[in-house]
Amino acid sequence: MSDADLDFTSGESGASATYPMQCSALRKNGYVVLKGRPCKIVEMSTSKTGKHGHAKVNMVGIDIFTNKKHEDMCPSTHNMDVPAIKRLDYQLVNINEGFMCLMSDSGDIREDLRVPDSDIGREIEGKFEAGEEFVVTVIAAMGEECAIATKVFTGK
Repeated sequence: MSDADLDFTSGESGASATYPMQCSALRKNGYVVLKGRPCKIVEMSTSKTGKHGHAKVNMVGIDIFTNKKHEDMCPSTHNMDVPAIKRLDYQLVNINEGFMCLMSDSGDIREDLRVPDSDIGREIEGKFEAGEEFVVTVIAAMGEECAIATKVFTGK
């Protein structure tokens, strides 16, 4: 009765990349999925109840990875997806061929994250070339990761 085709080598927990939240419960500076992209809400307005009985919520969000603006409108009683966002701090060890070598608090090394093509990327490269010790904040959501900030390393 067993299936020989099942593959259990994946280490996924099965947790969803998003979770539902009622539109009226969303707030400015919170996160929401607009047009399939994880966004930070920068503007929100609610229109009055119309003849069809739903107040509409108009949202404007900035994509947390590409900084593009997205807009959407949704009835206030409907659910929208909210991305599960994880922020992690890593110490920068090296930059090799455009990829950062990052060390976590537990000492694990990862070398799969590219230096971003933005002001943050230029800041990371400048501080690294100057020999500064600093921490890179990485944000992860919906299977994507990106360095979003740096801060002074306060090591032990």
